[in-house]
Amino acid sequence: MTTATTTEAEAATTSSPGAEAPGTVVIDAVTKHYGDSTAVDRLSLTIEAGEFISLLGPSGCGKTTTLRMIAGFEEPDDGDIRVSGRSVLGVPPYRRDVNTVFQAYALFPHMSVAENVAYGLQQKRTPKAEIHDRVVDALDLAQMRRFADRKPTQLSGGQQQRVALARALVNRPSVLLLDEPLGALDRQLREEMQLELKLLQSRLGVTFVFVTHDQGEALSMSDRIAIMRSGRIEQLADADTVYARPASAYVAAFVGQQNFFSGTVVEGGTAVDSTHALVRGTSAGLPAGGTGLAAVRPEFVSIEADVAADASGAANTARGSLIGVSHLGETMQYLVRLGDDQSLIARRPSPEAPQLSVGDAVVCSWRAESVLLFPADDAASASGYVAPPTV
Repeated sequence: MTTATTTEAEAATTSSPGAEAPGTVVIDAVTKHYGDSTAVDRLSLTIEAGEFISLLGPSGCGKTTTLRMIAGFEEPDDGDIRVSGRSVLGVPPYRRDVNTVFQAYALFPHMSVAENVAYGLQQKRTPKAEIHDRVVDALDLAQMRRFADRKPTQLSGGQQQRVALARALVNRPSVLLLDEPLGALDRQLREEMQLELKLLQSRLGVTFVFVTHDQGEALSMSDRIAIMRSGRIEQLADADTVYARPASAYVAAFVGQQNFFSGTVVEGGTAVDSTHALVRGTSAGLPAGGTGLAAVRPEFVSIEADVAADASGAANTARGSLIGVSHLGETMQYLVRLGDDQSLIARRPSPEAPQLSVGDAVVCSWRAESVLLFPADDAASASGYVAPPTV
């Protein structure tokens, strides 16, 4: 199925060669094959100068291959890539106006922090006085100047990540490529570094191209997110749009969590009649009588004990038995069995969460405006991501 979002991405490439500002990256109808497998399929995307963009998707979707082609570690089989208005086809990595930070920081263990950062400049035969000044500046940006004389083995994972950033920034690239650089960090440190990276990028104004499979990273840091699938862009938009108005069931399921109901489309194409509930939405367009998919996020689902519930005014209701309660800090999560083959997730802010126990009969309700409706072929194309939770 061809989605409107692929057209969006292709239309985004409007600049003519040589007209782009420094730091702009243009990927123009790029294809990359590995044997019989197509890793990137006619991908087009314009990354604006000074933008923080994330390439998000599961393993094998083509995001890392795309990054490696921008960096020069791989060459496309077809299409063009321009950086700052110039084609970089055939240009070796060290001559491109980009630098890359990998998940494996690859620091030289026998060198100090300062020596690691200076290494690239030394290879370029930069004057010693300039090397010193630029290394100091880069370490200051990464907040690592006081560790300049330490070896990498004397640093924490977060500190090593900062050194890798400083080593990339010391070359003053117009574009910084980041290939899952936070993947080796624990959750708390990863969240701290997400904030630091975004603040650093805002301060420097350097174009950041960030590859991740972690939706939280992409949502928290990016100006725009390119959701990738099978070597193409499924949706290209800001975080709010991707989360609240996903262009397909694939995007809806991959970004955040969804409760999905599959069934027959009824009521003028605005509802899906599933086994466990009639799920009403607000957007028409699905053909009545066919198969459709309704989706609602857990945070939009209210939950009450069945004996005390008055859901008569709700557009959507579903009754079941509570089989799990989880404390997620700011929210409480409830897992409800609707039937033998499906369960429903509800999340409520902790201060207003109802006091319920496993085994309670409950009623879940949600507004029609919170429901997303997708056609059956969209549901099939996103198999593996849109399956309803089962128990």
